[in-house]
Amino acid sequence: MILSNRRIAITGAFGTLGTAVVGRVLAEGALVAALDHAAAPRSASAFGDAVLIGGVDLADAQGANSALAQAAEALGGLDALVNIAGGFAWEKIEGSGLDTWDRMFRMNLLTAVAASQAALPWILKSPSGRVVNIGAAGAMKADLGKGAYAASKSGVARFTEALAEELKDRGVTVNALLPSVIDTPPNRTDMPDADFARWVRPEQIGDAIVFLLSDRAQAITGALIPILGRV
Repeated sequence: MILSNRRIAITGAFGTLGTAVVGRVLAEGALVAALDHAAAPRSASAFGDAVLIGGVDLADAQGANSALAQAAEALGGLDALVNIAGGFAWEKIEGSGLDTWDRMFRMNLLTAVAASQAALPWILKSPSGRVVNIGAAGAMKADLGKGAYAASKSGVARFTEALAEELKDRGVTVNALLPSVIDTPPNRTDMPDADFARWVRPEQIGDAIVFLLSDRAQAITGALIPILGRV
């Protein structure tokens, strides 16, 4: 188990991708705090021994500081943070307001920044500090209706690079994964005619996250890694 006793906080942990990542990280021996804006699920069997922290506004500095402090206290510190929290919205620019732009930046970028800032006091004490962010392959070129989403995920990429540079001499690696379409129930509902077998499965993203959290990835930092499946 290559993550044995690593203390890892995972945001956006109660969604399809987050649940898969929590399970994958637990299977490799990690101690996990699972955080989400949603309330903690009543049936927690999918989360094993993970500490569940729900109802968290990670786009708010005070909320992020409180939640990450709770996670660190429960686990006895933190070695790593995985920023999965985020969301998607489709909206054309013409005729729309700024609400969607504000919401996308709060959900996708500010959550990663605030959670990272809150977790760093503990991660910097770890001999194997890690931050892994979830960006998006679609951030490299925005499609119709995806301006706000792509811009916010592009911000995640630039944030990843900047934090990696800031911490590269302090023993902490910072990387981002850029998935294409993830095979989730909402995506299947929205695109019923697609070939789901071509999409990226949450477990495959979990495998990549496990690698980036491990000692085997010590030399990798500031990387933006596409996970495209066959899209």
